[in-house]
Amino acid sequence: MTGTRLTKLSVAIGLSIATTSALASPQSFMSARSFAMGGTGVAVAHPSDAAATNPALMAGNHHDWADDFGLQLLSVNAQVADEEETVDQVDEIQDTIDDFEQAINDLNQTEAENQAGKLRDQLQAFDQDTARVNAGLGLSIAFPGKQLSVGVFTNGNLTATVRGEYDEDDDTILAAIENGALPAPGVTDTLESRGKILASAVTEVGVSFAREFELSNGQRMQLGVSPKYVNLQTFQYTETISGFEDDEFDGDQYQTDKSGFNLDIGATYAFGEEQQWNAGIVVKNLIPMELDSAASRPLLGEKVRTLELNPMATVGIAHKSEFHVVTAEIDLTKKEAFGFEDDTQWLALGAEFDAFRYAQLRVGVRHNLASNDDNDGIEESTQFTAGLGLNILGARLDLGALYSDADVGAALEIGTAF
Repeated sequence: MTGTRLTKLSVAIGLSIATTSALASPQSFMSARSFAMGGTGVAVAHPSDAAATNPALMAGNHHDWADDFGLQLLSVNAQVADEEETVDQVDEIQDTIDDFEQAINDLNQTEAENQAGKLRDQLQAFDQDTARVNAGLGLSIAFPGKQLSVGVFTNGNLTATVRGEYDEDDDTILAAIENGALPAPGVTDTLESRGKILASAVTEVGVSFAREFELSNGQRMQLGVSPKYVNLQTFQYTETISGFEDDEFDGDQYQTDKSGFNLDIGATYAFGEEQQWNAGIVVKNLIPMELDSAASRPLLGEKVRTLELNPMATVGIAHKSEFHVVTAEIDLTKKEAFGFEDDTQWLALGAEFDAFRYAQLRVGVRHNLASNDDNDGIEESTQFTAGLGLNILGARLDLGALYSDADVGAALEIGTAF
């Protein structure tokens, strides 16, 4: 039940965003290959991934079966964290409210007392429980080359969080009824305990250019740039628990949006006797952008929140051969959370083992350096990933999976390269 409700919520957000541009989120988009390798890619992305990961890699050294053309026809990924079944709790509480109201209407004092106690317990358990959904979608096409590489991409992620909040005044009202006080008709309409949805989205559509330069020492360096059009959106919905409907969060009064141009830049450096080492750096969103959320229900504790899209720098290093890739990377900057989630700053390790182009086994792990007990949301600490790639007659299928103490996730990608 929980998975179904969260899936409906994420689809609803995605469809709302798609009506204006595309699916998106503040987190950077990950291909299925990157997803399976711990979120890495700054020093190892394939040309079709590079347009959005590190544009310089479009001009880098790749397998001869992937250095002329790359197509990411469809790439999707999703993560869910809902240890307390937060969304399902809303349904259960609303059922109890209906039973409570029926007992009041039937003048059944004993049943009203029982339902008041049950509702009180449910609302207390609901307090501060949080669910989070992350989902991503990406499309790209790349024409790699040493002199000039060109790519086109559109991608993004969404982040949506749901949280319950218990009002202390409700506790006083329900405790009195539980202990024998006569309930007034319509008492459930006065309850102020609430559910909140906070969601944020960032859409990007852009082109990428890259070129390789040979240095005086014979080593090679690649530079890349991705000018892009960015759309920011926020959704903030707060409603008393009796009237909470998770499919109403995207009403006009609950959302804000803003658009503008931005820029990513990247560089990679190949070194070693056989160019087996590769170092990369990317700086995304060079132009800071921000967007305030709507606060249509301030009496229910809503406050204006600010979605910030700040420059994000990541560096990575990789060792590769015909049969393996091992890579490590770290975010040099922290991404501050918008909703009920953790701040993030990832340190990641990833590896890929290649069986003669036809199959790839991938594993990864990443640790959030910014996670701490003061963050207002579900902890994102250490995540473990794995995946499989298959290449058959030029068609490519990539699968990925993610697991942590809080999250489970999966990724799928269809494409081609030659």
